[in-house]
Amino acid sequence: MGFTSLDYLIVVLYLVGIAVFGVLSGGKQKTTRDYFLGSKEIPWWAVCFAIVATDTSALTFISIPGLAYASNLNFFQLTIGYLLGRITVSFLFLPSYFKGELSTAYAFLNQRFGAKTRNAGALLFMVTRTLADGVRLYATAIPLAILLRGSSALAGASLQEIYIIAILVMAIITLIYTFIGGMRAVIWTDVVQMFIYLGGAIAAIVVLLGKLPEGLSSIVTGEVGSKLNIFYGGYERSFGEFFQTPYTLIASVLGGAFLSMASHGTDQLIVQRLLTTKSLRDSQKALITSALIVMAQFFLFLMIGIFLYVFYHGVAMRSDEVFPKFIIEQMPTGISGLIIAGLLAAAMSTLSGSINSLAASATLDFYKQYRGRNSSEEI
Repeated sequence: MGFTSLDYLIVVLYLVGIAVFGVLSGGKQKTTRDYFLGSKEIPWWAVCFAIVATDTSALTFISIPGLAYASNLNFFQLTIGYLLGRITVSFLFLPSYFKGELSTAYAFLNQRFGAKTRNAGALLFMVTRTLADGVRLYATAIPLAILLRGSSALAGASLQEIYIIAILVMAIITLIYTFIGGMRAVIWTDVVQMFIYLGGAIAAIVVLLGKLPEGLSSIVTGEVGSKLNIFYGGYERSFGEFFQTPYTLIASVLGGAFLSMASHGTDQLIVQRLLTTKSLRDSQKALITSALIVMAQFFLFLMIGIFLYVFYHGVAMRSDEVFPKFIIEQMPTGISGLIIAGLLAAAMSTLSGSINSLAASATLDFYKQYRGRNSSEEI
């Protein structure tokens, strides 16, 4: 079916619309508290959706269906650990963050261990976050480059040039509304972007079901077999084999829990969002509810992979190319544009949060500590 003019129009409208919405939703910021913490007046449900959107990068959108295509549903076990980890953070970490007026995750380190530990934590976050966002931007640029390569306007451009254009478009638009609108813009655009990429994923499932000969019943045929298995203990294996097997129940739950405690309990990217709520209780509700939504979302993405396996009859191909291939070749006019907009939304939601959290850490953990102690809070 290909990517039509209507699909390009949908993508362009999304990019323009999200930039305008981000600028307008930011409102007026008078102080650094307004700019970096949204005046601590953001509703808990908006923070919840923003956390989910930030958790979901373009890598999630592309790779999770591919993972189910290549294996089965065992990866879902990891989300149980996510839930346990976030519950732990909610009742063990967050009360400490809400004591006093902490503005970053690393300000707490300053109280407990001193400025050097705070600086080390903040610097490590800034370096690793920058590197991670580079990977995510590049991953998102891959399907965009495939689409742009077929455009007559870029017929003479090399693939490398197209990658650069795709990355610049996402980065510049995200930077505009994040810079102008501050944390309010980041959170409210995240809310919109979450529903856009989820809408794209649901649309993909509807289209896939319509293309399967027997619809939903196709997944219970012998062709799918053990790919629908969710839980796997691995206890029948030898001691050595058990520790070499990926996604066993114990490994998934423990790994997911510790990963979630690290990313949602100590990383400025998420902690900053949690500090924008009105109270500790609101922050706890936002974090725990986000885990439940992520569980449902992961199951949705994994099922897309199962449906793709049935559609392509299990033909061997690179797992990270399966879903983009289907989007470009099989989606009806208009739906392809919606899904690519969803892919952009997943990438831009993470990127906008990173930009704001990096700015907050640089300003509050470093500049105000050493050069701006006597400076005004006004901006």
